[in-house]
Formats: sequence, C-alpha cells, structure tokens
Amino acid sequence: MNGENKTVVLEFILLGLSKHHNFEIVLFVLCLGIYLVILVGNSSLILLSILDSNLHTPMYFFLSNLSFVDIVGTSSFVPLMLVNFLSVRKTISFSGCALQMYLTHALGTTECVLLAIMAYDRYVAICNPLRYTIIMNMRVCVQLAALSWIVGSINSLLQTILALRLSFCGNNIIDHFFCEILAVLKLACVDISLNAFVMMVAVVLVTLTPVLLIFISYVFILATILRLNSAEGRKKAFSTCSAHLTVVIIFYGTILFMYSKPKAKDPDSDKLIALFYSAVTSMLNPIIYSLRNKEVKAAVRKVIFSGKT
Repeated sequence: MNGENKTVVLEFILLGLSKHHNFEIVLFVLCLGIYLVILVGNSSLILLSILDSNLHTPMYFFLSNLSFVDIVGTSSFVPLMLVNFLSVRKTISFSGCALQMYLTHALGTTECVLLAIMAYDRYVAICNPLRYTIIMNMRVCVQLAALSWIVGSINSLLQTILALRLSFCGNNIIDHFFCEILAVLKLACVDISLNAFVMMVAVVLVTLTPVLLIFISYVFILATILRLNSAEGRKKAFSTCSAHLTVVIIFYGTILFMYSKPKAKDPDSDKLIALFYSAVTSMLNPIIYSLRNKEVKAAVRKVIFSGKT
C-alpha cells in the first residue's frame, strides 16, 4: 500500500447542505422546533405514565420505552446537526462519528422490535382479554422490552465494528447531516461485500420480521373485532390499537419510501428525506398517542388539575 492509503482518518467532515447556507438557517429553526417538541412530548408521556396509576399498564410501559428511544435517538445527532447548520466547517471526530453511528442504528433497530412487541401486546389485549393480565405480567413486559434493547445493541455493535474496520484512505467527507452508516460505508476504499451481506441479513431479521409479526397480529385483531356483535364494542376495541397502528404506518411507511424510491437526481433531496425519517417520526409519536388516546387525555387533565389544588 502507498502512503496515501495508510492515511489515518481522525475526523469526518459532514457536508450537509453546505451549498445552500441560507436554507440551512431555515432548517436550523425548523429542526430546533421539531427537537423541542420531541423532548417535551416524549418526556411528558414518560412522566404521565409514571404519575398516573391508570397508565401503569403494559401498553404505556412499552410506550414509555418508545418515547425514551425517540429522545435518545434524536439527541444522538440533532444537537450537533443544529450546531453544524450555523458553522462553516462541519466536523465530527472519528470516535464521535462511531458513537453517533452506533446510537442511531441501535435505537432505530430497537424501535423496530419494540413496535412488534407493542403489536403483540394489542393482540393479547383484544384476542385474549381474559388472560391478558396473566400473559402480559410485569416480568414478561420487562423481558420483552429488554429483548428489544439487546437486539438493537447487538445488531448496531456488529454493524458499527464492521464499518470501522474498513480503510477510508483519507477520504473523510460524509455527504450527509450526520454519521449515517450507509453514508460512512460509501467512503470505504476497500471491498464492503461483507458489510452489505451482514446488513441484508440484519434487515431481514430486525426489520422485515417485525413487520411480518405486526401484520399477523393485526390480521388476528381485525378478525376478532369483526366478530364482535356490538358496534360500540368494535369501536372501543379498534380505538385501543389505532394509535399504535398509525405510528407503525408512519414509521415503516417512511422506511419503505426511503429505500424503495429511485435515487433523486439531486442528492440533497435524499438527505432531507432521511432527516424526515430520523426526526419527524419521533415528533409525531407523542402527538398521535396524545390525540388518539382517551387515557392520555384523562391523565393530562388529572395532572393539571391536581397541580392547581
């Protein structure tokens, strides 16, 4: 290998939208607002789940985990991204990039698994209500939540290690807002077929498999709802899972759109879509659960009025 190929990368330059600095100012204001909503909305859901005993159920236990995933996931890249929007030179250290790549991938995987677990929870609640409290006891809930975090951590650790073992030959310009793993792999000057294979297997196991489990769960849920004689009963049964179903459609819908659409002629369009997938969906989750769940609305009123007395 020549001297150039032995160049050690100590930091990465995040290209972002450097060619459109005025638009970056607009994105700064927009993303700052989105990030504040994510922090306030998801923190409020976690706090409500702790304070209101009516929300001490498996559904809100998993929702609290989902909210925590959204907070940590966006906090792993949004603050630095906001700083870079206002900076001329947008850099991140090698170790910082590795940590950011690990966290974003781990928390994305955790959310995929967690959404499948929440679908199973709704399946048990609607299709087997008499045994719900026995099947979904607190020990099982903790084990299932831990499973989602463990799967996310192991998958991301493997992907990150495989990415960091690659040679970059001094190429350190990432054409993205943050250290997204696919953007980092594009910098490699060596064969990445192993990375591609491992990632393809991971996509099948931790993305497609949860989608399949969610689909099967809702097939049984729908069949059970349609068998109910009471129209009011059907409405109530569907309302218990409508918020989760909406979140699933938005989350996987953006993933499907991002990876199945043709590559845009302007690569900046792909960056903005990735930004929407990474941040906006995390903002919508607490909004959807707040608007569509009577329990959350009741908990908000209870906390507000109890604070006034």
